[in-house]
Amino acid sequence: MNRPLFSVCCCLLFSLTSPAEGPSSSKARIKRIEEGLTDTVLLKGRPVQHYTLVQRMEKYHVRGLSVAVVDRGKVVWSSGYGLADVKSNRAVDARTMFQAGSISKPVAAVAAMKFVQMGRLNLDENVNQQLKSWHVPENEFTKDQKVTLRRLLSHSAGLTVHGFAGYAAGTPVPTVQQVLDGQKPANSDPIRVDVVPGTLFRYSGGGYTVMQLLLTECAGESFAEVLKKTVLDPIGMKNSTYEQPLPAALRDRVAFGYRGDGSPLPGDFHTYPELAAAGLWTTAPDLAKFGIAIQKSREGGSDRVLSQKTTQLMLTRQKEDDGLGFFLEGSGAEERFGHNGANEGFQALMLFTFDGKGLAIMTNSDNGLRVAQELAYSIGAEYGWKDYGPKTRAAVSVSPADLSSVTGKYQIPHGPLLTVQPAGDHLTALVGQDRYDLYPESLNKYFSLSQGVPDLTFSRNAAGKMEVVIGTLHVQREE
Repeated sequence: MNRPLFSVCCCLLFSLTSPAEGPSSSKARIKRIEEGLTDTVLLKGRPVQHYTLVQRMEKYHVRGLSVAVVDRGKVVWSSGYGLADVKSNRAVDARTMFQAGSISKPVAAVAAMKFVQMGRLNLDENVNQQLKSWHVPENEFTKDQKVTLRRLLSHSAGLTVHGFAGYAAGTPVPTVQQVLDGQKPANSDPIRVDVVPGTLFRYSGGGYTVMQLLLTECAGESFAEVLKKTVLDPIGMKNSTYEQPLPAALRDRVAFGYRGDGSPLPGDFHTYPELAAAGLWTTAPDLAKFGIAIQKSREGGSDRVLSQKTTQLMLTRQKEDDGLGFFLEGSGAEERFGHNGANEGFQALMLFTFDGKGLAIMTNSDNGLRVAQELAYSIGAEYGWKDYGPKTRAAVSVSPADLSSVTGKYQIPHGPLLTVQPAGDHLTALVGQDRYDLYPESLNKYFSLSQGVPDLTFSRNAAGKMEVVIGTLHVQREE
């Protein structure tokens, strides 16, 4: 099963170039991008090391990857690498569909805003006045402030359940109402309000599941059909669907999921009844079309889906850096909108600028975002994205004795074993089969050069035992 990743396709599988860019210049740009990957964090004062895309896919066991690049409001090229299915040696091509994970949310949010634009849904009304078969349970948190569609779309409704694990092949799949109430066979907790709505940003796939029910009840049709009619077909996303379970006729066109060590996901992929939150199957070129449609609509150049006013509202910050369905970063001409996604065995990234640039990257790996972010920075450098690229951090000198004092094994609760060892002037961390270099920012704080690896802070607790702090998690060293 673990045959060489790129024995079949270690090179460019397909390429599309726009009339604005000649074949020779396009090939040169693609080559520079493919060979220009760097770590997502650079060490101050040290030479920058470059890698090829194939090298990084091999390092992180990413089986397959698809990318589409937008410049001046057009898809200028798209490429596929690696395998959609290792067992059959089926390669990634232009029509290979991947699970988009949470990128499902902004696409679904556009459909919800279409209904707002048509006057069929109210953005600021209590959703319980619009829901029919199920209602958000009222409690002390909803006494004065209510759950509204605006708050659902901006993750500020106070609802629980961050994300969903999906359902493996052959296991029962719950209804939406069972998911909402956490009833078997649902494998997630009930979706409930436990913070006063409107008071803070807290990411909630549960909130988008409430939106899913709201939209389907309003439309009187299945969610997949609503999205097909309101978003996918008008934009021309012909290789995209929200149908879950996946129709058998599409099985040969989709990528299968793989774990971070390269092993296959049992059953090839999970089913997600939480369609608005995680149910989209799509391609990188289709996501590029989606981003372009939003760019054009924002500028008043297209109203195939949304008006300029509605689109600009979606791209206006509500809570922190969250708009209505999109995350926002930067400011002015450098402002960008996008989202990333992670389902079991799949990770993806899409990001678009307000001035006509963009990218979409899809992978069939639990490590996919590590490669996707490095590739995104390489694309940004080639196409002149402002204020976008690897961050530079400085490492300090730490004595061998201080390095040795924090080494050992730390068992993360309900997670992997973290093994920390000295490596010259820094540390290495072994997590499962993955190894990361950790550089000292201070005597006790260490950082990685890899995407998605949190900073680690070592200290002794009240009992005098060495522990590592990862975010808010305190893990004591094994003695």
